[in-house]
Amino acid sequence: MLSLTRPLILASNSPRRKQLLNDAGFNFTVEVLPTDETFPDNTMPENVAGYISDQKAEMFRNKRIGKLVLTADTVVVLDHHILGKPENASDAYRMLRLLSGKTHKVITAVSLLTDDTITTLSDMALVTFDELEETEIKYYIEHYKPFDKAGSYGIQEWIGMIGIKKIEGSFYTIMGLPVQKVYQLLKPFVNQQG
Repeated sequence: MLSLTRPLILASNSPRRKQLLNDAGFNFTVEVLPTDETFPDNTMPENVAGYISDQKAEMFRNKRIGKLVLTADTVVVLDHHILGKPENASDAYRMLRLLSGKTHKVITAVSLLTDDTITTLSDMALVTFDELEETEIKYYIEHYKPFDKAGSYGIQEWIGMIGIKKIEGSFYTIMGLPVQKVYQLLKPFVNQQG
């Protein structure tokens, strides 16, 4: 494990983010504070993840002095429209039908709160789906229940394996944590002795 000069808090309940941060060699605890994830109407879709990640970090300001707080947010953007987390199975089906045969953007932003400073970095990847059959979409929703995922899919799951024909950018950004950006943020706090 990489030793940090300060304790690290991951402000996310995402099992994928926990796994990736652990695999990157960081020790951390998980703590999540409720955050309003709405954003101003005039926000460009490409800037929404950064705005929300920054808001999540803001919730910890002045509460965790001496600790590092890492937050993240992921959005899926198709034709300048954000596809959030699906409300139910029919909403998930609708989103996957929209993504079928098209290329969309996945933007994940990460923010690091250090005492009173928040630094936010964003990364974008392009994902191209093959044409998805109705039976494939229904099978995926029924067996994987992607209701906690932006755009209704996880690239590391079955639908990603059989349906995604091309990605441009970081696989980890699409999974929900651009590990290379996280490492950039945390590198100044890596204990060189440890």
